[in-house]
Amino acid sequence: MLFDLLPKHWQLAIPSSKNTLDQLQLAEPYIPSQERIFAAFQQPISEVKVCIIGQDPYPNPDHAMGLAFSVPQNVKVLPPTLKNIFKELESDIGFTPASGDLTQWQHRGVMLLNTSLTTVPHVSQGHAKIGWLDFTNLVVEYLARLPVVFILWGKNASELQKFIPEGNFLASAHPSPLSSYRGFFGSKPFSQANNRLNELGIKPIDWKI
Repeated sequence: MLFDLLPKHWQLAIPSSKNTLDQLQLAEPYIPSQERIFAAFQQPISEVKVCIIGQDPYPNPDHAMGLAFSVPQNVKVLPPTLKNIFKELESDIGFTPASGDLTQWQHRGVMLLNTSLTTVPHVSQGHAKIGWLDFTNLVVEYLARLPVVFILWGKNASELQKFIPEGNFLASAHPSPLSSYRGFFGSKPFSQANNRLNELGIKPIDWKI
């Protein structure tokens, strides 16, 4: 069932993921909703310039929308992690978004990928051990063969460095309140990612949304 939900272009790109997804047992209840599980995979692969890797969906069902770190536009009180991302965005490029909905980043070539694509409502990392990492590893391995810059925040994301060519990833502490002061603030991931895209001869990301 899950493989059938994966956008066709990704089915063709990593056909081996069918077996991986077929073995993944997704018990209800889970978030985000079924139609949003693969929201991060909607844009054409050829348009992906930057891949930001998160951990898993926000545990609040009103926040989880299938894009790492993003919340629906109607959410007024942003999760602390997203607030910290916006603080660093302001410090880095001098801009703070008016909304926590990062869909425009996706439209501009940013893949917002969680290592686990679902969780149990109100439980952080509720599905961390059901097999999602086997799938997202395949995704990262595939993208790493392309001119894509990866932004890796936190321990879980940093473990994916082994798949990515040296120079094509930026790694720092996670933006959560527990770790943001251990190297996330001041890391300038947005301008650094654009610098690397320029080096690769690729038009940089407009982060202003």
